[in-house]
Amino acid sequence: MTLDLEFAEPIDPAEVLAATHWSALEHAYGPAADVPEMLTALLDVDEGVRSRALDDLHHVVHHQNTLYTATAPTALYTAGILDDERSLWSVEKTPHSFPGPLRAELLGWLGSVANEATDEASAASRRFGFPTEDYPPFVEARRIRPQLFRATAAFLDDLDTHVREAAVSTCIPLLDDPRLLHHRVALIPLLRDVLAASTLWQYRERSIEALTRWGEDTTGLEVRQERYAFCDSEHKPSSGSDERWSGHGADLPF
Repeated sequence: MTLDLEFAEPIDPAEVLAATHWSALEHAYGPAADVPEMLTALLDVDEGVRSRALDDLHHVVHHQNTLYTATAPTALYTAGILDDERSLWSVEKTPHSFPGPLRAELLGWLGSVANEATDEASAASRRFGFPTEDYPPFVEARRIRPQLFRATAAFLDDLDTHVREAAVSTCIPLLDDPRLLHHRVALIPLLRDVLAASTLWQYRERSIEALTRWGEDTTGLEVRQERYAFCDSEHKPSSGSDERWSGHGADLPF
């Protein structure tokens, strides 16, 4: 897919890592001086190390969908390594993990971050009395959306089904940005042909919700009821993979 992405600066992950004053930022457990080690571990040769680093993205840098001051630069770095061949390596899975290599998991995490920077997320915060324009992590997450979209859009035609589905899904909240709205036209066919045809009900549901919100016809599209089997399962998710589907506002970042 050919998109006009020249307006967004490409991401140099090494520069993000070196130029960010991590110790001045925070994540769920305090100063973010340890984040560079987490990020470099994402591409470690050991699957266990990679998997723990991925878990840290979910449960330290973006704990319970919260945006921290360390979240946006972490998202930039994560987006910057998507095209690294090592992102095709595997990570450990749990019963409720989404399928695919590390690249698909990283795209899913970026989608979770983007979900918390939408207009709908802002409105939810306002209902609780927290104006998002006064919250720097929210403002910064919104600012970098064009760069995240540029990095994500490179995988909209990926040969790996899991990567392609994750990329399409992640683009949905990113295209909430006024600077990116014109790209919705190109994404709509992918919502129908890729996400709506997915074997995963979560992707099918996400496709229908996005098409409906964008004023598109969803006739003939439906979501089967696997969601109830998921919710009723006695096995609880032990990784952050499911967080990409969590509703914003459940744990407000204030």
